[in-house]
Amino acid sequence: MSQAHPTTGATVDPECPVSLELLGEVYRADEYDLPYILETIPALTRAKLAAYLYGKSHMHQLGLKVARACERDDLIRAVGEIGSVIHGQSRLKPTEAAPEPDAPAARGRGAQPAQPKKVKISLGGSAAKGRSFD
Repeated sequence: MSQAHPTTGATVDPECPVSLELLGEVYRADEYDLPYILETIPALTRAKLAAYLYGKSHMHQLGLKVARACERDDLIRAVGEIGSVIHGQSRLKPTEAAPEPDAPAARGRGAQPAQPKKVKISLGGSAAKGRSFD
């Protein structure tokens, strides 16, 4: 026998400054569409949205993208001095991963790319060090 369970829609976070629908649009927007969507949001609300997203670990980078579309003063007005920090971080250039010094570059025609180093992994964990399991 199967039971039917009522399903509910997504719950609205009372801290979110925009509607769930608009939040979804911002979340799904690509690099081209995001600026146009953000233009439609009032400056102070956009700043609050940037801070809201910045504070969510899974949406931190999106918060920085939204903050790039905000004025520093609006961010400070919306969330206080942390707004200045968010503004500054949103203007930093993303760092590029440095190449591994151990990996020699493939050269010449038909050269095979370097294989990643094999790393030994202990399934015993650090707590097992010094114990004898004999």
